[in-house]
Amino acid sequence: MGWSDIAATTLENEHVLLRPITAADREAIRAIAMDRQIWRWFVSLVESEEDFERFFDCTLADHEAGRRAVYHITDKSAGLAAGSMSFGNLAETDRRLEIGWSWLGVEFQGKGVNRWAKYLLLEHAFERMQAERVEFKTDMRNEQARRGLRNIGAREEGILRSYNYMPGGRRRDAVFYSIVRSEWPDVKEQLATSPKALRVGRAE
Repeated sequence: MGWSDIAATTLENEHVLLRPITAADREAIRAIAMDRQIWRWFVSLVESEEDFERFFDCTLADHEAGRRAVYHITDKSAGLAAGSMSFGNLAETDRRLEIGWSWLGVEFQGKGVNRWAKYLLLEHAFERMQAERVEFKTDMRNEQARRGLRNIGAREEGILRSYNYMPGGRRRDAVFYSIVRSEWPDVKEQLATSPKALRVGRAE
């Protein structure tokens, strides 16, 4: 069984539930996605119903094709859809993958949902998928996401200049971070115990 199959499973703790996204999630996701400030740092911009339909269709197509393992996140304290995160760039031969495409509805930001979702994804990557390296990237200007990644011990590796287009035509400088297998025990402890670790929920 390959990584795309192992990744597409349900992950859960007392705080959050992550499960593979399905077409039936469209309306629950729509209900929290129609806020422009969520997408400030995202490579997609959702401002209209048409934007959302394209965004969701692309998300679902990536998941069904195995290009990403896309997770629907439920905040268990509220019993509501909170957002989405993904495994992507799955380089199984090199035991390397990326966690990203991360966003939360505004009302779920700063409440620990992002922290616990990242905890479950990292645990799954290192302890079940046997990854050697987990990558993250974000906009160089996104200080909130950069601070959050540093708070869990992810190491900043450098800036790839003019990496991709953003909505409106700006060329984004992307900052890469990583956690490697030898660092995971310390990162796991930090995520499990530190109240400040990765509290932010802004899109990457």
